[in-house]
Amino acid sequence: MITVPITVELLRGALDLEQTARGFLPHRLPAWTRTQYVDDQLTMVDSQPSGVRLVFRTAATVLELDTLPTKRDYVGAPPRPDGVYDVLVDGQLFTQLTAPEGDVITIDLTTGTTQTTAGVPQTLRVDGLAGVPKTVEIWLPHDETTELVALRTDAPVEPAPSGQRLWLHHGSSISHGSNATHPTGTWPALVAAQAGVELRNLGFGGSCYLQPFFAKTIRDTPADLISVKLGINIVNSDSYRLRSFTPAVHGFLDTIRDGHPDTPLLVVSSILCPIHEDTPGPTGWNLEALAAGELGFAATGNPDEVPMGKLTLSVIRAELARIVAQRALEDPNLHYLDGRVLYGEDDNAAHPLLDDLHPDAATHQIIADRFTEYVFKRPLPSPGMVNLTVPVADTTDRVAFPVTVDLGAL
Repeated sequence: MITVPITVELLRGALDLEQTARGFLPHRLPAWTRTQYVDDQLTMVDSQPSGVRLVFRTAATVLELDTLPTKRDYVGAPPRPDGVYDVLVDGQLFTQLTAPEGDVITIDLTTGTTQTTAGVPQTLRVDGLAGVPKTVEIWLPHDETTELVALRTDAPVEPAPSGQRLWLHHGSSISHGSNATHPTGTWPALVAAQAGVELRNLGFGGSCYLQPFFAKTIRDTPADLISVKLGINIVNSDSYRLRSFTPAVHGFLDTIRDGHPDTPLLVVSSILCPIHEDTPGPTGWNLEALAAGELGFAATGNPDEVPMGKLTLSVIRAELARIVAQRALEDPNLHYLDGRVLYGEDDNAAHPLLDDLHPDAATHQIIADRFTEYVFKRPLPSPGMVNLTVPVADTTDRVAFPVTVDLGAL
């Protein structure tokens, strides 16, 4: 077996590869951003490699990957499933693996305390591969912090070229992949596979608040298409009022446009979330669900405060639509998509949100199918083209109209 150095040339979907005492930790944010926040939630989700994968060309028949995952154990709740590693060969799923051991963080939601137990690296082995040149992708668990310790193969490895257009997507936990069962089963990963684009997933569970360092990261990262899904975490945290939310959105978009003045930019509002459609945040734990050993959420805000500027999803959708309509007069490559097109009232009746906040795995597929339909209409009209089908600004009338954008000219 040949020991293959783990380098950024083999890694896609990450913006930093931190060397640790035990291996290499992929981050989806660049290193400089970690000097601008002290937040345990964002630290955790930044190191959860949603959309991050090792990609290489090789004729190997056997490969081994040593990893050290970090598990989360919630006191009183059912054990979380182990993170899944999807192994693809020439774009097709070959096998799925798990690493059952590793570091464990025990979290008590009632007291807010945590305790960490150190573990040891796990070896994942893939054999039975055809001994011919091929592209191998190892998608890391989307919701499990993963240190890469060593990679071994029985034939040489080289970086795989990518000729696909790059889609950069920013969002919150649903974009991150909450309740998807495996890394290529998150809705952004499903869209990327259906549309034939390369994904860079900047979806961060519980952490999408229009932070300037997110906008600067998007500004500085190459992309052929950018989408930003905004709203739910702002309501969850009760972090803005309407008069501060509006300039924050403008500033976020201004910063992105500093680096991508003409790149197609799609603003997406939240999918339907009944607890917060007309009730503001903050979001709290559903204590009855916790008592029953389940995770659940509840809206704790007062609807009577909405006229004073408290934000609900309905208010945010209307304001995002207004902002995009205003800016699009001078920015023809800026578009808006109402998230209820992706998941609305009928979907909620058939596939209710599992914890009143996050969709199940089947719903990730529904969202992906519709996003692909609205944003990447197939077949593409000509090489390097993509159809953006977006609703009109009036959120009460979600009639769509097609907009064709030439990505090949960018």
